[in-house]
Amino acid sequence: MRLTFIASEVWQGLRRNISMALAVVIVTFVSLGFLGSAALLQMQVANLKSNWLSKVEVSVFLCPEASNRANCASGPVTTAQQDAIQQVLTTGAVGDLVKQPIYYESKEEAYDYLVAHDKDGYFSQSLTADDMQPVLRVKLKDPEQFQVVADATQNLEGVDVVVDQRDIFKTLFLVLNRATLIAAVLAAVMLLAAVMLITTTIRLSALSRRRETTIMRMVGSSKTMIQLPFMLEGAIAATLGAVLSIVGLWLTVHYLVEDWLASQFKTVDYISASDVLSVAPLMVLIAVGLSAIASLVTLGKYTSA
Repeated sequence: MRLTFIASEVWQGLRRNISMALAVVIVTFVSLGFLGSAALLQMQVANLKSNWLSKVEVSVFLCPEASNRANCASGPVTTAQQDAIQQVLTTGAVGDLVKQPIYYESKEEAYDYLVAHDKDGYFSQSLTADDMQPVLRVKLKDPEQFQVVADATQNLEGVDVVVDQRDIFKTLFLVLNRATLIAAVLAAVMLLAAVMLITTTIRLSALSRRRETTIMRMVGSSKTMIQLPFMLEGAIAATLGAVLSIVGLWLTVHYLVEDWLASQFKTVDYISASDVLSVAPLMVLIAVGLSAIASLVTLGKYTSA
């Protein structure tokens, strides 16, 4: 009997305030869409960092024929100097940070690589193998330890410059992190709007049924029994918005990311639709939690004796 009564009250409340309830659904849908997008974007950043940073190398460029650096004052790198550099990277101070083996790229190999990737011939036609410089390609067990390796090698005789390939990705990661921050800020603003709409919806519903709630108090109904229909109205509207947001994110990731982007750029490790499902419970929990907070704040005033 009580469940039937509560269900009836909830239905009547939603029907009376249908426009406000729909507004709650839409605002919750948009706000949680931004929030879910921020979470998924951060997952994508983590995937990119894990995938790309594990592949980047530290390039130890050795002294070429001509260089104005102090380490190259004696001319191009000698065999003895190269052996000393490799000894530092294999068994020396930073040997435990470096993945073995270390790859040595000669001037000829560097030139061949340039020719293979210079499709228009802008550089390869004006350069020769003698203009290139040999390089040691070093992979680290932990890419974050670049500076330690650089400090140990950049002042050695025969070393021209030490380059960290992570710098190539810094701008990309910066843009993605800022996009995540913007999405999170927009989500916070929209969630605040959702709370205010839920509060307004519940207040209007409570005011329109002031006479009914007064009668219920007079016949001895508990505070919970009186407030529960109003709380459920807000929770249902917010949960519906969360579900729509989850569905929207799932469709976007499935068709835009998995089906299209993954086929266009196959070297990138993308997020998947299963990642959307992993954040879905949190989105629903946030929707219900915000609804509960708004309900408790509002009902304390408008359904009290």
